[in-house]
Amino acid sequence: MRFSPPAIALSLALLTVSSVSYGKKRADHEISPLSQSLVVQGKTALTAGKHDEAIDRLETALAVDPLNREAFIILGDVARKQELPGKAIRLYREALLIEPNDVVALGGQGEAMVQKGALGKARENLDRISKICISVCAEQERLTALIKKAETKPEIAAEAVKPKAEIAAEAVAPKPEATVKKQ
Repeated sequence: MRFSPPAIALSLALLTVSSVSYGKKRADHEISPLSQSLVVQGKTALTAGKHDEAIDRLETALAVDPLNREAFIILGDVARKQELPGKAIRLYREALLIEPNDVVALGGQGEAMVQKGALGKARENLDRISKICISVCAEQERLTALIKKAETKPEIAAEAVKPKAEIAAEAVAPKPEATVKKQ
C-alpha cells in the first residue's frame, strides 16, 4: 500500500498535535483563543445561574483545547457546588496533570476531599499548598478553616459522604406520630 506525500504529512501533523496536547505543558497564553472565549461564556452563564449552559460551554472549551486548565478548575467548582465531590476531585486532578503546582486546583480538590470525608488527603493538599505559597494564600486559609471545621464537627464530614438518596429518603420519610393520651 502506498501513501501519498500529503497523506503522510497529514498523519505526521496529527501525531505531532496529539503528542503536544498530552505530552507537554503549555503556558496559559498559548491556550486556543476559541477555548478561552468559551470559558468566558461559561463564566457568564454561571453568573447568570445557567448551570447547564455553563457546563456545556466549559466542556466545549476542553474539546477545543484539552489543556485549558481553567476550564477543568471551573468545572470542578461546579461539581463541588452540586455536591459531586468525586467528580470534582477528578476534574481538579486533570488541571493538576497540566500544572501540578496550581494552588487553586489544589485548594478546590482539597475542599472536595473534605466534602467527601477524606480529611487525610485534604491535609496532603494543604501541605502542598503550604510549600508552594511563599506567604499564606487564600486557598491555604480556606482549606485550613474547612479542615478544622470538619475535624471539630465530624457530622459535617459524615453528612458529606452520606448518599444523596439516603438524604432524600430521610426528607420524605413519614415522621412518627406523637401518641396522644386519651382522658
